[in-house]
Amino acid sequence: MSKNKTITYKLINKVLLHMLAFVVTIFFTVSCKETSKAEKQSQESNLTKKDERPNIVLILCDDLGYADVGFNGAKDILTPAIDTLANNGAIFTSAYVAHPFCGPSRAALMTGRYPHNIGSQYNLPRAHNNDQKGISIKEPFISKVLNKAGYYTGAIGKWHLGTVSKYHPNNRGFDHFFGFLGGGHNYFPEQFKVAYQKEKEKGNDKIWEYITPLEENGADVDETEYITDALSREAQNFINQASKKESPFFLYLSYNAPHTPLEAKDEDLEVYAHIEDRNRRIYAAMVHAIDRGVGKLVSSLQKTGELENTLIVFLSDNGGRTDKGGVNTPLRGRKGNTLEGGIRVPMFFHWPKNVPKGKTYEHPVSALDFYPTLVKLAKAKMPKNKIIDGKDIWYDFIQGKKTRPEEPIFTLRHRTGSNEVGIRLNNWKAYKGERTPWKLYNIVNDIEEKNDLSEQHPEVLEQLVAKSNQWAKTHIEPKWFHDKKTEENWSTLNMPNFEETFTVE
Repeated sequence: MSKNKTITYKLINKVLLHMLAFVVTIFFTVSCKETSKAEKQSQESNLTKKDERPNIVLILCDDLGYADVGFNGAKDILTPAIDTLANNGAIFTSAYVAHPFCGPSRAALMTGRYPHNIGSQYNLPRAHNNDQKGISIKEPFISKVLNKAGYYTGAIGKWHLGTVSKYHPNNRGFDHFFGFLGGGHNYFPEQFKVAYQKEKEKGNDKIWEYITPLEENGADVDETEYITDALSREAQNFINQASKKESPFFLYLSYNAPHTPLEAKDEDLEVYAHIEDRNRRIYAAMVHAIDRGVGKLVSSLQKTGELENTLIVFLSDNGGRTDKGGVNTPLRGRKGNTLEGGIRVPMFFHWPKNVPKGKTYEHPVSALDFYPTLVKLAKAKMPKNKIIDGKDIWYDFIQGKKTRPEEPIFTLRHRTGSNEVGIRLNNWKAYKGERTPWKLYNIVNDIEEKNDLSEQHPEVLEQLVAKSNQWAKTHIEPKWFHDKKTEENWSTLNMPNFEETFTVE
C-alpha cells in the first residue's frame, strides 16, 4: 500500500470517529432533553393535581371597634400580625356590615341576604332555652355552596346561627366544626367547667350557654386552653389537615373575642399594664390574643405552602362597644347604632397572587358582597333561584371603581316602637335615630356625622329615604325574637311602624 493511500485511510477513519462521536453526543443530548422534558411534564402534572382555585380564610372578630387594630389607627393595642397582612394586602376604609349587632350580621354574611329579608332581624333566643329556631335551610349558606364545589370546609369558633341538628354547622356545609353554638362564651375553661358541673349537679337542663362545653363535630370537648388560643390552635390544625388534600379549603374562623365577658390572660394583661382604664386594658389584651392567633395561622399557611394562594378576609361583625373598652374613632356611635360606629368595620383582603399590595379601597362595600364574590372566585355554581342582596365586587375592587354607584347600602335596627336607619350612597349618608328626625351627612367630608345638611340638600335626603322605603317593602316579619318582651312589643307597638320611619319632616 502506498504512503498516500495510508494517509487517506487514516483521514477517513478520523472523520468517521468524529462523526460517530457527534452522533453519540446528539443522541445523548436529545435523550437527556427528552428525559428532562418528561420530568418537567411529570412535575407539572403533579402540580396540577392540586386544585388551583384559591383557599379562602374568613376571619370574623366579635365587637371589634373600627380603631382597635393598628392598620386602622390603634395606638394602644399592638396587632403586628394583623397589620402585616393588611399592609401587604388591601384595606377597605368604607366596609359595612348588614346589621349593627351579632346574630343578624352573621346571618347576612352566611346567606348574602339582608337579615330583614329572611326574618333574622333579631338575635336568636339563648341556646340554653332549648330554642328550635334557626335560619331556614332553604337559604343555602356560602359554606354549602363552596362545599358542593369541592372545597374542604371548616368553621372554628362562635356560630350563633341555630343550635338544633338541622341548623348545626355540620349540616350547613361545614365538613368540620370546633367551637360553640350560642352567641357567646366565657374564656377560661378552669372557671366555666366548674360552673357547668355545678348546674349539672343541680339537675338544671337549661344551663347558660356561656358555660357549656365546647364541641367538635357534635361531641363535647374537654378544653383546657384560654378560648381564643384554643380557636387559634384548631384553625392551625384545620389548615395542616386541609393542606394535605387536593381540593382547596374554606376556613371560617369566628373569634368570640373581644365580645364580653371581658377576660384576658395575665401574660397579655401585663403587656397593657400602662392602660389605666380597666375595660380598655382587658379589651386590649383580648385583641392581643387574637393577633397572636392570626400570626400562628399565617405561620401554618407558610409552612404548608398555602399562603400564596390563600385569600384572607378580615373584619368584625359590627362596631365596638365603647362602654366595654372598644374604640371606633373617628366614627360616631357604637355597636347597636346605625351611625357609622355601629356598622362600619375594619376590613382587609390579603392574597399575594392577586390582591395588590398596599392598596386602599375607599368606596363602600358590604359584608353582603362576600357571598357572590367568593362564589365567583371559587368557580362555584350559584344555587338555582338563589336571591342575593350583595354584589360581586372583585372586578371593581381590582380596577378601583365604585361597586354600586346607584345602589345604597341599607342598615336598619328595630327599636322599641320605632326604627333606627342608616343609608349610604356614594358620598351621602342619611341617618334616622330612634324617634328623631332624618339627618343628612356628606360622610366623606364629615366622617364624624356632625354637620347635618338636610336643609341644604332636601332633595338628596328625600331620594335616599324613598329608596329605603322601597327596600323596607321587601322585608318579612321576624321569625324569632331574642326575648319575650321584645316579641310582645312588636305586636302592642304596631311594629315595624315603617310609615312613621320613612316620613321626612
